[in-house]
Amino acid sequence: MTDENPLLRRAAFGALVFLIAAFLFWLTWRALTPVNGWEALILLAVALTTPWTALSAANSIVGLALLLGTRNPPAAVLPALARARPGLPDSVTAIAVCIRNEAMEAVLPTLGTLLDGLAENGAAERFRLWLLSDTQDPAIAAAEEAAIAAFAAAHPGRVHYRRRADNAGYKAGNVMDFLDHHVTDEAFFITLDADSVMTPAAVLRLVSIMEAEPRLAIVQQLIVGRPATAAFPRLFQFGMRAGMRSWATGQAWWQLDSGPYWGHNAIIRVAPFRAHAKLEPLPDGSRILSHDMVESVRLQAAGWAVRCLPAEDGSMEANPPAMPEFMRRDERWGAGNMQYFRLFDLPGMTALGRLQLVQAILLFLGAPLYAAILLLAAGNAITGGGTGTPMGALALAVFAHALCYFSPKLSGYAQALIQREVAATYGGRCSFARGAVAEFVFMQLFEPLSTLNKAMFLLTLPFGARTGWAPQNRADRGIGWGDATRLLWRHTLVGLALTACFAAVSLPALLVALPFTAGMVLAIPLCVWSADPRISASLRRKGIASTPEELAAAP
Repeated sequence: MTDENPLLRRAAFGALVFLIAAFLFWLTWRALTPVNGWEALILLAVALTTPWTALSAANSIVGLALLLGTRNPPAAVLPALARARPGLPDSVTAIAVCIRNEAMEAVLPTLGTLLDGLAENGAAERFRLWLLSDTQDPAIAAAEEAAIAAFAAAHPGRVHYRRRADNAGYKAGNVMDFLDHHVTDEAFFITLDADSVMTPAAVLRLVSIMEAEPRLAIVQQLIVGRPATAAFPRLFQFGMRAGMRSWATGQAWWQLDSGPYWGHNAIIRVAPFRAHAKLEPLPDGSRILSHDMVESVRLQAAGWAVRCLPAEDGSMEANPPAMPEFMRRDERWGAGNMQYFRLFDLPGMTALGRLQLVQAILLFLGAPLYAAILLLAAGNAITGGGTGTPMGALALAVFAHALCYFSPKLSGYAQALIQREVAATYGGRCSFARGAVAEFVFMQLFEPLSTLNKAMFLLTLPFGARTGWAPQNRADRGIGWGDATRLLWRHTLVGLALTACFAAVSLPALLVALPFTAGMVLAIPLCVWSADPRISASLRRKGIASTPEELAAAP
């Protein structure tokens, strides 16, 4: 996997995706044949979801092969990493941090550590920190300005602050305003969110990669979760990390110069981004919400390369502290990604660019389709349509789809258990396995619930449902039973109704459906328990789902 032949790689990857998709659809068709009206609709929904499932599986297969079969997987998919020159950079780089109504006592310490580390490496004069504020509340803005002034005094000449009078264009507008009015001799800028953490070594590595390859417009590093104290992010990000490691490595192998941009923890070349990535309002006057993928696609259309660095070290973010915040974030992302339907005819759009937008759409559009499959299956069952369905064949088809759907995470787990040095960063194979089991059980309950929530939101989106790009709660908090009930009573009723339908048909039907309905039935207690301080403290005390960074920082 060292020959960078784009056509050959993509043809091979496309063939793998097709074979997996065809096999999954055949398993489903074989289980449902002969097909009635309900089952025809199920097959249609399966046909629409299978491409994403197959893509996930293919990415993870290629990714795992690279993780196990190459000495340096990141360099195998990003050759500029091997050519990068260690040492002090020649260029000046801005570190741009977008903030809006943030608690500065949580934001500034990690930035201070970064600046101090760069200074210790002798690179202080090559980096300028910019805090780009979209804060609108006057009281919060005054506290923000005072905190940053004190911070700047401790780092003289290296910290700059700008607050906009309005937040036109949201984060994308914030960044472009900075490039248009404040950048001087900086060749690159590194985008950080308020909860981002990057180490000096990771920052210096990104700059060296850009200096080694002049065709690069963006290098997006992999982002892992910061050590979490609450149960929900602790469990969620343990599996997410494993999945992203294999997914991103596999995806980088075939996407090559048509890689992703996730909006932060990435380095960007100023000139092409300023020239090609300015986002105009949509025809109805609204702004593009999920801006990062569109910016990547526009740079690719202009002939620039966008690459992913699938390396975990030195790049982190904070995940939502509880289930309500996670669901609201998903809704914001879903609303933004659905705008991509209106962007396929952008001037200069490439085939790979359109495929990237399709992938982003499928990430969320699959939710209502998965929900429809479950509802159609329940309708088929209670009307007697599934009487002749062989439960063994159906269970096999369901298992195969689930295996492919979860294959990125399972591939990441396999790598850690196979490679002793990876498992050692988690405290050893036994410690890693305990975290994997806890995460898998939790996510098996939460994933269908999350899918149902996305489906409900997307179905109401055309009728005006909006969450807005509101400030995010980043602090750990417990969830009361009343709050959880108000948020999730509809999800619970759907789960109870579906479970009752399958239980009324047969025990085998109930057992096949239970992995998909149990989390909905338990939605309210799952929300409360995953934010409970006592459960969170127990996980930390027992070292369950600990990350390498948490273990490295432990006394």
